[in-house]
Amino acid sequence: MKILDRYIIKSYMITFTTVFVILFFIFVLQGIWLFISELAGKDLDTFTIVKFLSFYAPTIVPLVLPLSVLLAGIMTFGSFAENYEFAAMKSSGISLQRAMKWLSAAIILLSLISFFFANNVIPESQYRFLNLRKNIVQQRPAMAIAEGQFNSIGTITIKVGKKSGDNGNELENVVMHVKNQQLGNGASTVIKAKRGLLKSEKNSNYLQLQLFDGNYYENVLPKDYNERKKVPFAKSSFKEYILNIDLTKLNTSEGDESDITSEKMLNINELTYTIDSLQTNYDKDIVSYSENIILRSNIYTPENSNDSIIKPVNKKVENILDLFNFTDKKRILEIAKNNTASVQFSIENSNNDLMYKKKNIYAHWIVYHEKFMIAYSCLLMFFIGAPLGAIIRKGGIGLPIVFAIIIFIAYHFMNVFGRKLAQEAAISPFLGTWLASIVLTPLAIFLTYRATNDIGLMISFDWITEPFQKLFSKFNKTNKQNDTTQHTA
Repeated sequence: MKILDRYIIKSYMITFTTVFVILFFIFVLQGIWLFISELAGKDLDTFTIVKFLSFYAPTIVPLVLPLSVLLAGIMTFGSFAENYEFAAMKSSGISLQRAMKWLSAAIILLSLISFFFANNVIPESQYRFLNLRKNIVQQRPAMAIAEGQFNSIGTITIKVGKKSGDNGNELENVVMHVKNQQLGNGASTVIKAKRGLLKSEKNSNYLQLQLFDGNYYENVLPKDYNERKKVPFAKSSFKEYILNIDLTKLNTSEGDESDITSEKMLNINELTYTIDSLQTNYDKDIVSYSENIILRSNIYTPENSNDSIIKPVNKKVENILDLFNFTDKKRILEIAKNNTASVQFSIENSNNDLMYKKKNIYAHWIVYHEKFMIAYSCLLMFFIGAPLGAIIRKGGIGLPIVFAIIIFIAYHFMNVFGRKLAQEAAISPFLGTWLASIVLTPLAIFLTYRATNDIGLMISFDWITEPFQKLFSKFNKTNKQNDTTQHTA
């Protein structure tokens, strides 16, 4: 490695480290603001708060690292071009491609480290982060529920008007919504109580909520499909009602990027094994549901019934019901109606169950691909930032930050958009996870090509305008010839 290579790597790494530390600190502050309701007013010691943030910090590295690589590349290479250091290299016969050789190797090494970090460190930090939150909730049960706002814990959403007591475990004006998968995304049970009391045991994964003087509302799902259109429900009152809340499902609101799910705690080998098991069970469920539907659709046929109401005839009829009397017609239609409603109800339930399992499989695949995507994003952002810095020829923190923010916002938006579509099973997990990388890879190739060939950022559109120019030139020439002919005549 020559002195020039060491100089380039040193300049880049100093800038990268500075940018990474600053951005990391900013995102940690965002995390403090995100969990301020869990940390403030809970009488937590400093060591517990430091552990809380240290377990959360690794989860923001996949967001900070690509942005740091991009910004450091634009700033470093922009500074080289602005100070005519690249001009000096070129006059000495050293191309930009040669100047990026060892730095590219360093970025590849950084990508491998980021993959190891995503596969080993982040799952462990997720696990420790969840257990620390669970332990804090067990010691201070009121921490699981913030005052004056809805808090989501698994399938339960709870809101309390006021908390009191030494540890805030005495509640007033409690409102709870409990979801049921069979009834869709809406709340199937609503519980309201004037008072509540939170209890927990040291080694238990459950938080006990004891409610007093309240009402209980529950949606009822009738067996008859037509009866469900009336939306029946049951209502009752109680003096005391006890509910156990699973703390392993403790999370924030839906859609929050900080939500901790089980698949995020697994490494590549564990994800591969889990996905294989889930896919095998999913395939078995499809076969089982299909056989069930076939059996339901053949409830009443002459082959499987000794009491068939269908009689053989020798004459031609246009409507098969004309073969039966009024009583038999009514019986046939009633059987057909019940069979159709039963099959439709079974299909809907089976479809909801299969969709839930499919989304769970997709969620595991998304985490699987994200571990590789983090490593690739470092390479992608470097080969966008470094050539772009050499082209714009501006260092410092002015114009490079503008370009970096625009590119990273586009990258992050496409990444989140693709992930959300994949989570809803609208597109494949591979496409959803790699959407941003697929879109921006041609940009990286384009910028690298133009920078290494010293072409610049301006793009020639002559290949588009030239045919129109020739057409108009030919048209004007024809008009001039016609005018000359008329003038001569």
